Amino acid sequence: MSHGQAPRGSAEPLDTVYDVALLDLDGVVYLGGTAIPGAAEALRKADAAGMRLAYVTNNAFRTPAAIAALLTSFGVPATQEDVVTSAQAAARLLAERLPAGARVLVIGGSGLRMALRERGLRPVSTAADQPLAVVQGYSPDVSYSMLAEGGLAVAAGALFVASNGDLTLPSKRGRQPGNGSLIQVVATATGVRPLVAGKPEPPLHTESVLRTGARHPLVVGDRLDTDIEAAHRVGADSLLVLTGVTGPAEAVLAPPTQRPTYLAEDLAGLLEPHPGITETEAGFGCGGWTARLDGDRLDLAGGGQRIDGLRALCAAAWSAASGETSVQGVQAESLHAAIERLGGTS
Repeated sequence: MSHGQAPRGSAEPLDTVYDVALLDLDGVVYLGGTAIPGAAEALRKADAAGMRLAYVTNNAFRTPAAIAALLTSFGVPATQEDVVTSAQAAARLLAERLPAGARVLVIGGSGLRMALRERGLRPVSTAADQPLAVVQGYSPDVSYSMLAEGGLAVAAGALFVASNGDLTLPSKRGRQPGNGSLIQVVATATGVRPLVAGKPEPPLHTESVLRTGARHPLVVGDRLDTDIEAAHRVGADSLLVLTGVTGPAEAVLAPPTQRPTYLAEDLAGLLEPHPGITETEAGFGCGGWTARLDGDRLDLAGGGQRIDGLRALCAAAWSAASGETSVQGVQAESLHAAIERLGGTS
């Protein structure tokens, strides 16, 4: 994967270029428990074109079977074998470091316990069981007593593993504390930082590749700091969709390690060729748009599809020689004006 300075073009639809799509869920396939419009249809078409679909989630609470059932209720093609969770990645990480049958104290729910059993490990609930490791994943039922037992075990020398480090969890009421916030309790009490299995750390991607047999995977996500950065860390190509957390302005300001290979409005981007970026003296062009970075000022001219304008803007902003510092230094007023101009297009 090249850390190139512009979104890449593809003459062929992405569902024929890549063998497996490693899809994030919340913000990509559904949002807050509601299917994103057009997502199921796009995934059915990608599946029919021969692309394998794997659903890769930092959520360690639900089991793969429960996640697959939710997806199929939306009309998305999915079986439990297509779902890869951070609980499974954490269980593999532990199994590689512990003897078979080792006791592991669980701070979390059934998804973690099931994943541990599948790896031949024994879930326990108290420090008195003398576990060799503690694994923590999000569950709405995490209690003080669970955290206290985990802290006692880690303080006694148990290996500390977290399913994921997401600080927040999206909900209909707004962002709520995620596993990354909850692990701070044990980490602060013991002074021990956990090994993290979920995105953007490599173990979850490794688990996904092993389970799918992917040779040329495409990571698909809505978050720069988890999905896209994870792809960079393992050298995979990525597609950023704008149906979740990341908006156009955040994409333009993405630091080098969080820049996607491709950009799309939604999952229909899997089914289409992607136009390349042209560079001329006038600036960076895509579709009917031309973007130019002049010092710290970002200018956008032309018209056409919004996503093409965003591709041109990203190419111009990312071309800054000094990378992250220069991009973050883009004049806010000019960026706002460019994004506003995009908003009035189809």
